[in-house]
This record gives sequence, structure tokens and C-alpha cells, in this order.
Amino acid sequence: MFSLISVFWFMKINFIFCHLSDPRCFWRIKETENDLGDKETFCLFSISTKQGYVKNDYFSWNLDKQVTPKTNHLIFSVYLALEEVNKNCHILPNISLLVNIECNGRKYDEKTGLALKIENIIPNYSCTNERRYLIVLTAPIWAVSTKLGPFLFMSRIPELYCGHFHPLLSDNEEFPHIYQISPKDTSLPLAMVSLVVHFRWNWIGVIVTSDDQGIQFLSELKGEMQKNIVCLSVAIIIQTEMSMALKELRMNYKHISMSSAKVMIVYGDKFSPIKYALTVWISQGILRIWVSVSQFDMITILGDFLLYSSTGTFIFSHQQPEIPGFEKFIQTVHPSNYSSEFYFAKLWWTYFRCSLPVSNCKKLKNCPSKTIFTWLFRTPLGMAMSDTCYNSYNAIYAVAHSLHEMLLQEVDTWSKNAGKELEFDSWKMFSILKSLKFVNPAGDLVNMNQNLKQDTEYNIFYIMDFQKDYGLKMKIGRFSGHLPSGQQLYMSKEIMEWATDIDQILPSICSMPCTPGLRKSSQEGKDICCFVCIPCPENEISNMTNMDQCVKCLEDQYANEDHTLCLQKVVAILDYRDPLGKALAGFALCFSLLTSVVLFVFLKHRDTPIVKANNQTLSIVLLISLIFCFICSLLYIGHPTMVICILQQTTFAIAFTVATSTILAKTITVVLAFKITVPGRRMRWLLVSGAPKYIILICTMIQLILCGIWLGTSPPFVDADVHMVHGHIIIVCNKGSVMAFYCVLGYMGFVALASFTVAFLARNLPDTFNEAKLLTFSMLVFCSVWITFIPVYHSTKGKIMVAVEVFSILASSAGLLLCIFAPKCYIILLRPQSNSFHKFRKPHAKAENKS
Repeated sequence: MFSLISVFWFMKINFIFCHLSDPRCFWRIKETENDLGDKETFCLFSISTKQGYVKNDYFSWNLDKQVTPKTNHLIFSVYLALEEVNKNCHILPNISLLVNIECNGRKYDEKTGLALKIENIIPNYSCTNERRYLIVLTAPIWAVSTKLGPFLFMSRIPELYCGHFHPLLSDNEEFPHIYQISPKDTSLPLAMVSLVVHFRWNWIGVIVTSDDQGIQFLSELKGEMQKNIVCLSVAIIIQTEMSMALKELRMNYKHISMSSAKVMIVYGDKFSPIKYALTVWISQGILRIWVSVSQFDMITILGDFLLYSSTGTFIFSHQQPEIPGFEKFIQTVHPSNYSSEFYFAKLWWTYFRCSLPVSNCKKLKNCPSKTIFTWLFRTPLGMAMSDTCYNSYNAIYAVAHSLHEMLLQEVDTWSKNAGKELEFDSWKMFSILKSLKFVNPAGDLVNMNQNLKQDTEYNIFYIMDFQKDYGLKMKIGRFSGHLPSGQQLYMSKEIMEWATDIDQILPSICSMPCTPGLRKSSQEGKDICCFVCIPCPENEISNMTNMDQCVKCLEDQYANEDHTLCLQKVVAILDYRDPLGKALAGFALCFSLLTSVVLFVFLKHRDTPIVKANNQTLSIVLLISLIFCFICSLLYIGHPTMVICILQQTTFAIAFTVATSTILAKTITVVLAFKITVPGRRMRWLLVSGAPKYIILICTMIQLILCGIWLGTSPPFVDADVHMVHGHIIIVCNKGSVMAFYCVLGYMGFVALASFTVAFLARNLPDTFNEAKLLTFSMLVFCSVWITFIPVYHSTKGKIMVAVEVFSILASSAGLLLCIFAPKCYIILLRPQSNSFHKFRKPHAKAENKS
């Protein structure tokens, strides 16, 4: 009773002091002075039980004027869970959970380890063995939990830490009484790298703390970066000791400012010097796209975000469902409903400037009905729960479910002690809690077993800080680590246009992307992300950005000029529809017709001296072979087949062999005729017996044997040459055996050279109708055409190469026709008077007289 009276007078003295110092009861903090930002406040929630339904007295706790909106958010989430549990008849029936809150916004004292006095903050702190509290919830400063650990352990009170996961608190040997609600960030490195890859960034910086948590994160992040070809521009490791961090502050600032990376990943303990370092660097003008976790989502004293960036900040937060009733709960919390609470009135006055009568400091006037809702919605937090708030909400339910389970196990004991003061075994309840599994009101499965927790779900928020007191925070996607690779990251379609703009404004890359048509080439001594772009080789393409290797087009395709697309090759043949094909076919037909006319003339005038003098039979054979020479050129025009390819080479070879061997026989006949000066000699017998005619047969047989060997070993065939001409497929007759082809051609050349040599030696023999000179000149034309053909043939490609071969056939055949038969046809048709025996005898008699 005495203690209650003391507390009452203590509160009354404070009230009187406020009344004297300010007629409006409370010290009015100026708006500029009250702008504390999200200064971290350590809160300790001591949970106790009481029989029956007991309504919690909102804000009947030691209110510190420096408690921030973020802390109030945390407190509201705890009160909501308590009210839901106490009203739920299925959980702890006829038993209520009560909470005592101790929060302090003053700076954590590293020397003493505690900001509050021991007797004020330690639950069950008493000189007696009386126990009152069942369990405590702490958040969000983990360092304070470690300092409180020994005192809580001595008080036999287990602790649920609701802040962000810290590996030090997972040491069961050092902290057996502490359990962390938040799961470990096992998939966070993969999630962050997936976001970086989504925006096609490959050149980033990392800022971590030097503790085990930061070093382990950096190691895992590097592994994920290596898998996804993302390179590290700069890695800043902030020392955990403030003195060491201050010494390296300027040096680290230079490293960041000199780095070309536009994206910086921040991870570590925000209660370490990393928070101070970031504040200093950003104030000095370092603007980057920041990627971090929810614990760095905080407002500074200046009213902007800690990770200020005009281009935006990405925050990864544990995925959590929306708590039903949270918004309504906040809207219904109003001083008009709880006007008897002195501290509650003080809170409302501090934040919402309600009017206060001088006579009664507990009755507020002119307070808007939705003031707190408007205030919370105005902050960047909005109405959504933070990770710490959600953990605290689940912690209350975990305590309730574990107590309920313990009551079910000992139902007989509790029924015997009904109506007595409740006294629970905290450690037994704590043991049940650590293996508990339940579904919270939001429908989320909460698994308290540390070994079965899977941290694979993250919400991704984007924060745009426009100016002081104005910011935008929106959920833009999520990451689910349990999904297959490639489907883990989901980004909202509504922000794709915005995301593209960010990608174009701030491309965080080491080298400019290689556009289609180019490929990457690594530079010696530099990261794989730093490369040069080189064009794709011939007939290879790259149709995507930053391709490592160009892709070769198919055999029937070719690359366009930009090397970005494979086009279908055009089939090219020397066709009759082609102008060149038409011209050559026309010449072939004309010369064939002309040769037929000459043949007709010779047959009609076969009894004339000029026809008889030039060996009528050999002339007719030569004309027929020339007709075949002209006609065989038509086999080279049009789409070839296997039969046509065989006929091309054999007809060409045999026809020209007959023609050249006939010329050789005619030349030998002329020589033998002029060498017979003495009757009865053997040469006369050779001439009379027609031995020169056998030359045609022998030469043709040899050529037939060569062609037979050619066709028997490697015959010509239809071939599609895709490499000869760029962009075209040339359908040609492949020679099959090149050696056989040149043997046939060489033999034909040998016969032609022999004919030329003999004709050249007999060119001066006298006679009116001596054709030795004509044969010489014709063979000169023939040899010249085919000697020129060889280099020209090998220097051309495609259908032009076929056209060269056809032209050579026509030119050499026409040379033989015109050089040998044109003068004779001229005499026969235009000067018939010269084609007489009388004209033939005159020159012959003169030749005999001279001899």
C-alpha cells in the first residue's frame, strides 16, 4: 500500500511541475525539435498472466518523449496481439495476458551496457524470491539483449528477441534463455543478386560490417555474383569499433566515390558504425542506388531516409501477410475512449497538438477522430507492419499457444488450483515454445523450430525520397527461394516502365553492352564484366545483347551485313531464264545451226575440187563433231541432274577429242600428200590406204578409256556449294575426281597441241586449196582459248564460272568452224569460178615448173 501511495504522489508532483511550467500542462516541443526520425528505442515487454478477462491499459507505461513513430508502431502490434488473444475463447480460456512496457529512446551506453537502471528494466528484479513475469519480449537492439542476458537468466526469465536475426544470439551455450523469432537470412544474397540481374546490372559495390555476420554475407554474395556473372567493383568493410571506423572513414569515402558502380548493397548491424558512416557519406554527396534490408529502412533526424537516393532505394523485407484488423485497431485507439489515462493523454498531446484545458490535463479537446491513422499513414511506414512488429505479433501468439499447450498437458493440476494465483513454469513453457507450430490470424504458418525454419520469402520495396518529409514507398515484387531457378523473382508489371527508366538512367555496368552484331571479348587482367566488343566473324551472328560467342548460321543461310540475322541463301544456277543463260544458249543454237548449214553446203558441193582437196570425209566428221561441241554447251545451262552432270563432261571430252584428232588427221594427210614425190614409196601406201583416218579412232578410244576410268572411280555429281558465293547456294556439277578431270582435259590439250605443231610445220606447203595455214590458225585460236580458260575458270565463282566454261566451249568451237570453213564456204558460195579444176591446175603447174 505504501508503494502505491508513493507512486501516486510521484506522479502528482510531476503533474504539478508541468502545470507550473506550462499552463497547458505539457512542455510543447517545437516541430523542428521533435523531428527525431526513426531513432532506435529499445523496448522490453514483460508478459504476465491473470485469471479472467483483463483489458490492457494502453500506454500505461514509462513514456519517454523521445519514443519514435517506429516504436509506437511496435507497441501497437503487441497490443493488438494481446487484445486478440485475450478475446479469443479458444486460446487460454479465462486467462489473460498482460504486458508491462519499458522503452527508452536515449542512446545506448556502451560503458555501462544499459540505458535504464537495473531495477527499472529487469523483470522480477526484487530482493525477494517473488516471481511475477512469465517471459519477456525484447526489440530491436540485440546488443542490449546480450547485456540483459545475465540478469534475465538469474531471474529465471526466458527471452524472445523480436529484432532482426543476429548469429551471436543463436549461441545456445552463452544465451540458453534467448530465442530469436526472426529467421536467418539464408537466401538473401541470392535474392539481391537476382534483383541486380533483373535490371541487367553487373558492376556493383558492397558495404558490410567486419563482424562474422557481415563477412559471411559478403562471402555468400560473391558466390552468387560469380554464378550470375556479376562483378564486384568495390567492397567496403566497416570496422565494428567506432575509433577504427572513423580512421578509415575518409579512405572508404574515396573508394566509393572513385568507383564507377552506381549500385551499392548495404548489409550489416545497423547499430554498428555503418549507420554513422552511411550518414556521413550521403551528406557529402555520394548518391547511389542502395540495396539493403528492412532494418536500414529508417528516417533520419533531417526527415529523409537513411539510405537517401534521388534515384531510389531497394529494401528486402521478410514476406509477411497483412494482419487483419490492424488498421481498424489503430483507428479505434483514441484518447476519447481512454480519457482516464494520463500518459495516453500526454502521448496524444505530444504528437497531435490537441487542445488541453488548464484545469484538467487528462481531458483533450479538438482531437481529430482519425488523427493517429492520418499520422501513421503520413509516415513512410504507412499502415504496414515492419519485420520487428510482425515478429512481436507472432511472439505474443507463440507465448499464448505454448501456455495453452502446457495447460492441456497439466489440466488436472490447474483444475485443482482453480481460483488461486497463477504460477507457471517459465522454462517448461519456453521448451514447448521452441518446438511450436501454429497458424496466426493472417493465415501464415509460424514454425518456431529453428531447424525447420526456411527463410526463402522476401518482399521487395522501392523507396523514393523526394525531399524532407516527403517520400514514396511501394511494394514492387517478391522473391521466393523455393521456386525453380528463373521463377524465384517476381516483379510487378505496373512498375516495368519505371524499372526500364532506372536501367537507362543509371546503368551500373563496367562496360557498355555489346549490341547485336557484336560479341564480348575479355580484357587481360580485368574482371569478366569489363570487356570490349568485337564484330562477329563472317557468316556468324549475335541477335542478343552481350553475347559471349557469335552463333554460326546454318549451311543454307548467311549473315546479313549487321551480323544480326541469318537470311536464307538464294539458289543460283545458270538458268535459261537468266539473261546470261539466254545469251549463251542462243549462241550455242546459232552456231549449231550454222555448222549444220556448212555441213549441208559441203555435202551438196562434195564433187567440187575444194571439197575433194580438203578430204571430204574428214571435213564432214569435223563438222559433225563441232555440232556436238556446240550442243554439249547446252548441258551446262539449267538445273543439273546426275545424268546431265555425267553427259556434260563425257560429251565435252569426246566431242572435242574427235574434233582435234580430226584436225590432226587432216594435217597429217596434207603433209603426206606433199611428201609423196616418188611413186611406189610407202608414204603413198599410207595415204592411199586412209591410215590418217585411224588417228581419229585411236585418239577417241584413248579418251573413252580415260572417261571410263573417271566414271568408274569418282563420277561427276550434283553438288550444292554453299560457301562459293556469299548469300547464294550454287547448284553445280561437281567434277568428282579433279585429277581425272584434268587428265581428260590434259589429253585433249595434248591432241590439240600435236595438231597445232603439225599444222604449223606444214603451213608453207604450196597448193591452191592447201588448208595447212587455216588449220594452224584455228588451232592457235583453240589453244589460246583453253589456255586462258584455266586461270579465268579458277578466279570466278558461282554461275559465272559455269558461264566461263560454256563460253570457252563456244569460243573454241566457233574458232575451229570459222577459221577452217569460212574461207572455203566463201569460195564455194561467193566465188564458184575459183572452185574449178582449171584454177586448181594453174598454181599446181607453176609449182612443178619451179621445182
